[in-house]
Amino acid sequence: MGAPAARVSELAQHWSRAGHDVTVLTAFPNHPTGVVPPPYRGKLRRLVLRERSANINVIRSWLLPFPNRKAYERILNYSSFCASAAITGTFIRRPDVLIATSPQLLVGLAGWAISRVKRVPFIFEVRDLWPESLAAVEMSHAGSPLSRILGAIAGFLYRNSEHVVVVTPAFKDFLIEHWQVPAGKISVVENGVECDIFRPRDASELRKKLGVEDKFVVSYIGTMGMAHGLETVVDAAHQLEAISPAIVFLFVGAGADRERIENMVRSRGLKNVRFAGEQPRDAVPDYISASDACLVSLRKSELFKTVIPTKMLEFMSCARPVLLGVDGEAREILEQAKAGIFYPPEGALELTRAVTRLASDPRLCESLGQNGRRHILTHFSRATTSQEYLAILDEVLGRTHQSAAAAA
Repeated sequence: MGAPAARVSELAQHWSRAGHDVTVLTAFPNHPTGVVPPPYRGKLRRLVLRERSANINVIRSWLLPFPNRKAYERILNYSSFCASAAITGTFIRRPDVLIATSPQLLVGLAGWAISRVKRVPFIFEVRDLWPESLAAVEMSHAGSPLSRILGAIAGFLYRNSEHVVVVTPAFKDFLIEHWQVPAGKISVVENGVECDIFRPRDASELRKKLGVEDKFVVSYIGTMGMAHGLETVVDAAHQLEAISPAIVFLFVGAGADRERIENMVRSRGLKNVRFAGEQPRDAVPDYISASDACLVSLRKSELFKTVIPTKMLEFMSCARPVLLGVDGEAREILEQAKAGIFYPPEGALELTRAVTRLASDPRLCESLGQNGRRHILTHFSRATTSQEYLAILDEVLGRTHQSAAAAA
């Protein structure tokens, strides 16, 4: 569920096809609802489960499942997996290199512990800046005990990793400026898209099933979290309901903020908003293709100017125009590709105008969608980023072997 799991899964599959032996140590599925699916509930009591998926060794370690909602629930969820994974990892066959991917930071701590036991190079992958991101979604604030603890963990991981991999150039600049991580210790491997999977599809049957054959469908597809500022979308839907009844907003996904958003829609009596719930990942391209335009939304924050949401790249790969409520690096990519319309984060009026513009101009929608598809094929295919990552792993291993030889 979500972009982080997709990145790990797809990179692992590319590396496996290239002849490498890949093991993924992860948790029992429970994100973002905190509910373990029925096929895994009995197995959770065994504490550890070994699976084989597309030539990947998958080891699932026990944790306390909680929804991604309240602070204490997150702490219990994250810390239980940290302890469980650190113990489980000591029994895994020694790898050549270990990557721990964050968020959350305690995954990095477990990865560091395993790497020290196994005496292998530790690569810390940063997909989200913690503790800074918690302040951006108002879950914590600078100087709070939680922020200080997480800051200490982040600093420890930056110092004690052999290499740091980040997903945007802005992340690299941030770590250099704010954490004094040496530039030579950081590599950028941007998120990518499986272009053969995320491609335009015939979604006429799905549109019929959803009852939107004659509507202009604007979709938000992804995790409905506190960082996403989805009340802005509800405000836009409220403004458009009376003046543009042919426009429908579709939410596809689950998350900590879903209940609040559904309550907002219900309290306003909006008839132009639909909820499709969480969908399997292989169904996501169909929902994208069933949309006339797709939304990417985050709260207004300086930190979020450093991110490139994977969902934006997937929408572009499916040749759908993007309505982007994220400034900074994501906006630069969208405008370079000429693949959508930017509106200011939390700008409901500007979003309303952008939706109206697209709904009234099918040729513009087609042009923006095709531009986005071409840009992804050229710059953001997962096959390319997986090879870039392998080159980094080779370089880290080469340096490690040289250091060992010198020490000997």
